[in-house]
Amino acid sequence: MDLNLRDKIILVSGGAKGIGKAIVEGLATENAFPIIIGRNQEENLKCQSAIRQTGLNCDFITAELSHPDGCEQAIASVLQRYDRIDGLVNNAGVNDGVGLETGDYLRFIESIHKNVMHYYMLAHLCLPALKQSAGVIVNIGSKTAQTGQGGTSGYAASNGARNALTREWAVELLPFGIRVNSVIVAEAYTPLYESWLATFANPAEKLRNITSKIPLQNRMTRVEEIANMVLFLLSEKSSHTTGQLINVDGGYVHLDRAL
Repeated sequence: MDLNLRDKIILVSGGAKGIGKAIVEGLATENAFPIIIGRNQEENLKCQSAIRQTGLNCDFITAELSHPDGCEQAIASVLQRYDRIDGLVNNAGVNDGVGLETGDYLRFIESIHKNVMHYYMLAHLCLPALKQSAGVIVNIGSKTAQTGQGGTSGYAASNGARNALTREWAVELLPFGIRVNSVIVAEAYTPLYESWLATFANPAEKLRNITSKIPLQNRMTRVEEIANMVLFLLSEKSSHTTGQLINVDGGYVHLDRAL
């Protein structure tokens, strides 16, 4: 299906690996022009090189998004190079395990800062360009805000904020024709997820226990499946969809896991 994304300038934070990388690759395949924004220059370049080797294209900006000036420099660089932004995918973040019992004030605030601040800042800084293009924002969220997980208060609170901002921005940006939606992830196998599994005595057993509770096909969600929903929401095919929190999770959150 042609999603009519050809030559669209789409920013993807944390776009060099995991879910972000799958989104960037999907956008490139649709002949859009994705721009990776991430802190690791080597990973950014590696992702860009792999895409260019297929005959497709993308660009990257290396920036530390946990600092407001990093966000400002990133968007200024994009506008200087291309003078246009058609879409923003807020994706970067980390489930850092700052819990209620194990955390403290500073770590909790830091967790919220590094998982929410750049969502707000990138959207804020992109807004003038998005108004001109009647662009689109897609936020990536986590089921932790809906189901809880235990031991990760900072990340759960951050994702609650992401959900709230999705609805708030959808309302605020109605007059400009800017649509805002969120894709909610549950169990998707990413490098961060693999690192989390490695903290258990028997990672393979833990993974089997998790997948047994995913109703549809008892398997992890593939990052490409998440990317496909993001591409749909960025495209004109979802032209009357805004303010939605869409779970791409094989029924993990909303179906009875006793199934």
